[in-house]
Amino acid sequence: MKHFLLTMAGVFAGLLLFLVGVPFLLIVLAAGASGPEPTPARTVVELDLREVITDQDSANPFASFGQPSLSVLKIVTTLRKAETDDHVRGLLVRLPEAGMEPAMADEIADSLRRFRKTGKPVIVFSQGVYPAGATPSTYMLAAAGGQVWMQPGASLQATGLVSEDIFLKRLFERYGVRAEYEQRKEFKNAVNGYLQSDYTAAHREATRSMLESIYGSALNRAAADRRQSPAALKAALESGPLMAEEALKLNLIDRVDYLDAARKQLSDRAGKDAEFRDLRDYARSQRDLKSLTGPAIAVVTAEGGIVTGGDGGANPFAAEGAIYSDLLENALRAATEDKDVRAIVLRVNSPGGSDTASEQIRRAVEAAKAAGKPVVVSMGPYAASGGYWISSNASAIVAQPTTLTGSIGVFGGKIALGEALARVGVDLRQVGVGSDYASAFSLGSGLTGDQRAAFARWMDQIYARFIGRVSEGRRLPVERVEAIARGRVWTGAQARELGLVDQIGGFYDAVDRARALSGVNQEMRLKWMASEGSPFEAFERLFGVSAASARTLAASAWVLGDPRAQALLDEMAWSRMPPGSAAVRAPAPAY
Repeated sequence: MKHFLLTMAGVFAGLLLFLVGVPFLLIVLAAGASGPEPTPARTVVELDLREVITDQDSANPFASFGQPSLSVLKIVTTLRKAETDDHVRGLLVRLPEAGMEPAMADEIADSLRRFRKTGKPVIVFSQGVYPAGATPSTYMLAAAGGQVWMQPGASLQATGLVSEDIFLKRLFERYGVRAEYEQRKEFKNAVNGYLQSDYTAAHREATRSMLESIYGSALNRAAADRRQSPAALKAALESGPLMAEEALKLNLIDRVDYLDAARKQLSDRAGKDAEFRDLRDYARSQRDLKSLTGPAIAVVTAEGGIVTGGDGGANPFAAEGAIYSDLLENALRAATEDKDVRAIVLRVNSPGGSDTASEQIRRAVEAAKAAGKPVVVSMGPYAASGGYWISSNASAIVAQPTTLTGSIGVFGGKIALGEALARVGVDLRQVGVGSDYASAFSLGSGLTGDQRAAFARWMDQIYARFIGRVSEGRRLPVERVEAIARGRVWTGAQARELGLVDQIGGFYDAVDRARALSGVNQEMRLKWMASEGSPFEAFERLFGVSAASARTLAASAWVLGDPRAQALLDEMAWSRMPPGSAAVRAPAPAY
């Protein structure tokens, strides 16, 4: 009876999907085919940074339906088009009230500085900047826009930068939970929260160094844009919290007024009947009129934790935030085999993940280079641990000064819950065959001395392999790599001094580097390489999974509408690594 009901549920779900979903899909595609509205003759583009921003566009095949998310790459590529568009007469930027990812702020700020050079007016409008996240980076981005306006009564609180971590060791001890981990080396602090009750000396040193680098970069860049000395700007910001009127007196902003006044000023500058157009709407109106043939630079994107497999592009309900090694390898191979492609830009935003998945992707980069296609890595907010592993063999690496990179190290282990469960009446028992190591990653007990020794030897081998890959790719002596590795996270500016990064810059700097390495002395189009399935392929995959479709459809409304559920799916994707595997992953700072 149970199987019959499941079958009937699957049939019903399939019929519902066919009768409702497919017609809806066709209608949406037909509407999209009609083309976007043309850009008005006098347009002011509006960029709203108050929403959640990713580094790259979503790889979900249904992401183009409805309101697409905003990404850093979408922003910088769209602003590049707006620079030379005579219809665009100005830019209005809405500033977030919290801190931004430092490297995201750096990339967008570079685009604002470039846009200002066209002579078109830019106003950055703020309703307040409050102490949550990397607020100095938010202020730095505002300064890059030239004119900074704040609403009357709003507050500017960009007084410094703090990272806060949670340590669970004492809680674990109280309830009988055992954290069993091996780390390589002392700076690999991804699991310190399980093992410690406070920062270790290495953890504190690396975190403070990283924060000082990010803070110093934000102050120096903002000071240059505000035409002040870094010391004077630092003193003014740290005298806060400041009301907008106080910030104006300290020359931290240019005007205290309301949003409608900012709109009116831009509208007057743009000319009669000027219209405001959201950046995404403006992006839709831009069609690339360049030839679709001839020399090209391929752009391959990679964002999220690195895991093995390739199902992420075919399943429309798969978690965002994962780099599937098969999919990324396929995209790199397609770019390598494309006769029009002369070089590849690989955009990486990843804290790492599986060592084997990372090696698979690194090998694909190596194959592209062997085929005569230079590969330039453009680093987003993160390219650490496994994110650096996949980048290390590139022809060149370009990073923002605040990109978190390096973290050349490895960790692995488990949480043993046997004692904790026994305290509440739950007993774990096991029966096994084979060697003693077969039970090393069971849930109940901690590692024995022999198990830990064997696991430690294996971790040493993974770490040595990582060191060797970086040494080979960066052409650095093994001893030098070992000295700057040890699991330590560096900023892009620090990594440049250490030889882990070739150039400080953003996406278009990587494009220029790729063009130079290709040897082609002419302008080349960008060819974005898809690493996901189409909506039709996604529907076809859904029809083929029978009863699983019913479960997918039943859960989809909750999953797609609840960010907590999406975060859970992201963590499940990361957890695809089997117990006892090696993780080359760096923690994200909690600014």
